[in-house]
Amino acid sequence: MKLALYFHTLRHMRPVQIGSRLAQRLRRPAIDRRPAPPLRPTVGDWLETPAREPRMFASHGFRFLNRQRELSFPAGWNDPAVDQLWLYNLHYFEDLFARDAAARRAWHLELVERWPRENPPFEGRGWDPYPLSLRIVSWIKWSLAGEVLSAAVLDSLAQQTRNLAQRIEYHLLGNHLLANAKALVFAGLYFAGDEADRWLRQGCDLFCREFAEQILPDGAHFELSPMYHALILEDVLDLLNLWQVYRVAPESPWRELATRMRHWLAAMCLPDGRITLFNDAAFGIAPEVAELDAYAARLGLPPIPAPTEGITHLADSGYVRLQHGDAVAVVDVGEIGPAYIPGHGHADVLGLEFALGPQRVIVNSGTSVYYGNDRQRERERATAAHNSVEVDGHSSSELWGNFRVARRAHPCGLRVQVEGETLVVSCAHDGYRRLPGRVTHRRTFTLEKHTLTIEDQLEGSYDQAYARFHLHPEVVVTFRTASEFELQAGAWQMVFTTNARECRVEATQYHPEFGLAVPNRCLVVPVEQGRATCKFAWGSQPAAK
Repeated sequence: MKLALYFHTLRHMRPVQIGSRLAQRLRRPAIDRRPAPPLRPTVGDWLETPAREPRMFASHGFRFLNRQRELSFPAGWNDPAVDQLWLYNLHYFEDLFARDAAARRAWHLELVERWPRENPPFEGRGWDPYPLSLRIVSWIKWSLAGEVLSAAVLDSLAQQTRNLAQRIEYHLLGNHLLANAKALVFAGLYFAGDEADRWLRQGCDLFCREFAEQILPDGAHFELSPMYHALILEDVLDLLNLWQVYRVAPESPWRELATRMRHWLAAMCLPDGRITLFNDAAFGIAPEVAELDAYAARLGLPPIPAPTEGITHLADSGYVRLQHGDAVAVVDVGEIGPAYIPGHGHADVLGLEFALGPQRVIVNSGTSVYYGNDRQRERERATAAHNSVEVDGHSSSELWGNFRVARRAHPCGLRVQVEGETLVVSCAHDGYRRLPGRVTHRRTFTLEKHTLTIEDQLEGSYDQAYARFHLHPEVVVTFRTASEFELQAGAWQMVFTTNARECRVEATQYHPEFGLAVPNRCLVVPVEQGRATCKFAWGSQPAAK
């Protein structure tokens, strides 16, 4: 069984991923302790960037991923009792430009000065290429915003960049390469001279190659996570900001790229203005969409119009948005992610999120962990945690490890049409054809003025199959009959009906942020004799309070 998982995982990987992984383990770059190059003169002002929530509550107290700790340094930088992602966040230094950062300036000065002393080259999590990349950018942003870095910090910054330039994350590819490239461009423009120019060329060449592949024609980042998409959009806006500070090269590609990415992000939001939680996505990591729009406006980019009534088909990324008055549904009819790096993908094909105005009704279960709890990570990526159909206890794609996918579902037979005031999306996938019964799942979404109907059809043999609809924690469920429930979704009164003889309500968990679990309810509908029809109906307007 394990050999099959490895085979179906590795066969999709690129040779560079395997070769680079071996090189990362075997090759140790030389430590280059030369002084930092001189700084490049600026010709423009660094503009305010979106502010994160504060990450520090004391001089040695930090809050990341909804987990609060006070650390004792130097051991705290690599505390073995703390999970990897929390430690990574510690080394990002994002509190330097979080809300009310000026009030914590003394803490920041101490922390930045002690990092080079207490983190020798190659020792600890802070020297992994990803946190290395984010920290380089954080320190440079802090300096461009008006802080003066000491000679020791500048020397460390150059040393970190030299290290990164030799350790580009080709073993991971995807968004990690963009983070590496951004750090090289920032350092290449911040410093001056031949060495800095080499960093700048390396970063720009990497960006040109990767953006051509990673940003799809419809504007999506190809790992298909709205959260990572928002983070990378912020990167593009930061590059525009950096370019106007130094004005050393044309900036036109960044503007077109930012505009395309903003259109996609707008379509992937619900009416409350926040992202949908498809794949690895959670609130509180990337800036809110409104903050990104405000940042774009400061950089001189025009506003993005709101999605219109009807159907918005994001064909390259595999999402469809249906909008009818207050009702908005976003459905997933795409691949799990890039074939060679689907690690941020969840088994949510043919799933959806649905809202009535600002009230979310049907939600994906979200993401609360990456490392340290493999079973929880597996549960959150599984089909059962999403609004689709699970067959014989299996997920539509074969998930394992924290970021691995072996055999995966492929969508087929997509049909998108408008029939008067009726919006219809129909699609199938082959993810269950790997099972003995060789099941094909077909699903049709129909959005009308006051109803959302979801019809499932399973072709093949199986023992048990269930369609699930995870409800937002604010939705209250009241039993009427075994196949009919009343839902109170904020100000909206709804009725859920199904053709199944008996539907049940399960207690589940919603993970809108890392490290957070909120109790919610899930409607579980058996797919009997290969078919299930579920209907959500609501009135013409919210109920009077």
